[in-house]
Amino acid sequence: MIKTLLFDFGDVFINLDKEAPNIEMKKIGIHSFSNEMMEINKQYETGKIATTQFLDWYHKAFPCSSKKQLSDAWNSIILTFPEYRLKFLEGLANSKQYRLILLSNTNNLHIEKVIENMTLKRYNRFKNCFDAFYLSQEINLRKPDKNIYEFILNYHNINPNECLFIDDTKENTETAKTLGIHTWNIIPKKEDVVDLFQIKKVLF
Repeated sequence: MIKTLLFDFGDVFINLDKEAPNIEMKKIGIHSFSNEMMEINKQYETGKIATTQFLDWYHKAFPCSSKKQLSDAWNSIILTFPEYRLKFLEGLANSKQYRLILLSNTNNLHIEKVIENMTLKRYNRFKNCFDAFYLSQEINLRKPDKNIYEFILNYHNINPNECLFIDDTKENTETAKTLGIHTWNIIPKKEDVVDLFQIKKVLF
C-alpha cells in the first residue's frame, strides 16, 4: 500500500520546453555543451557555486553573450504551471491520505523563472502542499545519484515498498527502482499526473 508520494517538479507539474535552451544558446554562439560546461551545470544544480559564479563562468567562456542573454537562454526551458494540476495537488494535500514529498533537480535561476511565470502566490500554494520540499541546489544532491534517494528514505523513515516516485526522466526512475521504490516514468504530453490513480490504480 502506497503511503508516500515522491514527485519530480518539471514536466510532472510545470511544463518544460527541453529543446528551447539548445535553440536559444545557439543564437548566442553556444552550439554544444562540453564536459567542462556539463560539470559547471552540475555544480550549479547542486548548490556548489552561486548564480553569480555560474553566469560569470559562462560570460568569460562566451564573452560575446551578455549575462542577461545567458540567463534568458538558460531559463527558456521553463513554461507554465496549469491551475488544474495545482488544484489536483491541493486536493491530495487536503485529503491527508499520503505523505507528499517534492524532489527536484533545479537551480536558483530556474526557481526565479518558475515564480515569475506562476506568481509567488501560486508557487507558495504549490510548496505548501508538501510535507517536505527538496531542491537539489539546497541539499547538494541530485538525481539520478543513488544517495539522494537513500537520503529521502532514511531521513523520513520510508519503507520503499510504500513509496511511489513520479519523474519524467527514465534514468531517475531506474535508480529509484534499484532501492525497491515503486515508480512512474511519466511521459509528458501523453500522460498527466492528475491521472495518477487511474494509471497506477494497481498500487492503491
